[in-house]
Amino acid sequence: MIDTRFLLVIGLILLSTKALAIFMKHFHLPQVVGALVAGVLLGPAVFGLVEPNETISVIAEFGAIILLFSAGMETDYRQIKSSIKPLLLIAACGIIAPLGGGLALSYFFGYSLFESFFIGVIISSTSASITIEALQEMGTLKTKSGTAIMGAALLDDIMVIVILAATMGMGASGFSFVSLAVTLLKIAGFFVLALAAGLCVNKLFNHVYGRYGIKRRLTVFAIAYCFLMAYLAEWLGLAGITGAYIAGIAFCSTRCVEYLEARTHSLSYMFFTPVFLANIGFHTSFAGMNSSMALFTVLLVAVAILSEVVGCGLGAKICGFTNKESIQVGTGMVARGEVTFIIAVKGIAAGYISSLLFPSVIVVVLVTVLLTPLLLKAAYK
Repeated sequence: MIDTRFLLVIGLILLSTKALAIFMKHFHLPQVVGALVAGVLLGPAVFGLVEPNETISVIAEFGAIILLFSAGMETDYRQIKSSIKPLLLIAACGIIAPLGGGLALSYFFGYSLFESFFIGVIISSTSASITIEALQEMGTLKTKSGTAIMGAALLDDIMVIVILAATMGMGASGFSFVSLAVTLLKIAGFFVLALAAGLCVNKLFNHVYGRYGIKRRLTVFAIAYCFLMAYLAEWLGLAGITGAYIAGIAFCSTRCVEYLEARTHSLSYMFFTPVFLANIGFHTSFAGMNSSMALFTVLLVAVAILSEVVGCGLGAKICGFTNKESIQVGTGMVARGEVTFIIAVKGIAAGYISSLLFPSVIVVVLVTVLLTPLLLKAAYK
């Protein structure tokens, strides 16, 4: 039997996220900020009405997957294909700058060289989920800079996963070319399988739509494919959200994509996305935060934000983007999220970094996801 308190929690999440989203909209602020603030208020950091738990985290993960799937369908893959070199450069700059900044800051505060490098890896990842929600809300996801943000964020996650594999190898038994080679083969294998499956699914949906017209079952099959690709990505060591985004791209050029987008967006907007956004706030905790750690955290947040804006912005500028577009790209890469938590948890579990660093990671994620929609709104004015 379902826990009746869980029903209350879901009700509180939906009511508070939507109420604060409407409040933010009234003041011409991104609604996503209201949902994030609702999570902080309901969570242990303020009122303590909701404690983080596995069930909510699972629903939140579904929210992230569906959100990325929806974003994949809205992606102009032709523009990404024609701009792969610039996107690689932007993603690379978005990793090198925060990795170097995080390493230097941590080493200055007395952490070992390996710990400092791992902290740099943690803040090198970016979260497309928050940025996508903000860009969708502003109607700028399909712009040149919006497409660049999505493509670079996807490549960023892949690069960080490769670096993580190499770093974990160094921490366990010194640098291992074998483990790095295996990771690269898994990533290559995933994209080969994703490309083949995507082409088949694209043709199949076009055929069904052309012969029978729009059917409600198409949405069910599309979401099923999304979760299968998310599973495949996780199984091969990538983030499930990467698989979901790739799955969405498979449908972005189908003739039924607008129908699929509308149905998927409704599913996400009504339930999964509010839980996903609130869950970030639920994980906010400041236990064990002394003055030295507080100073380190503040500086780490500053490094995390500035390194992405400067690094990705510079990469975009080198690639021929205008000054305004470069700032938009840099700003869009600021948010951290799921992958950041995953890397931190892996590092703590392996004993590579202290568990006392996790509150700092939480603050970095929370501040960046709260600021990103606001910065994007300013950047796109």
